[in-house]
Amino acid sequence: MKSIGGLLLLFGLGSIVLNYLGREFTLLSWIDSWGPEAGWAIRIGMAVVGAGLWFVGNMAEGEPAEESEEATE
Repeated sequence: MKSIGGLLLLFGLGSIVLNYLGREFTLLSWIDSWGPEAGWAIRIGMAVVGAGLWFVGNMAEGEPAEESEEATE
């Protein structure tokens, strides 16, 4: 989940920066086909969902270590 979140965050933030420079990722060239407002909503949504998945993935990585310590006691 962490890697998917990282990719979504990278593409979301990268798309925002590239849009200001007049460029776009080839993979995400379809974003503005529904209009600029929808394009911005998709870019921001990708960044927010990606950050959330990355954060949850980081928290989930720490939990198994704690559970295994409790199980050995």
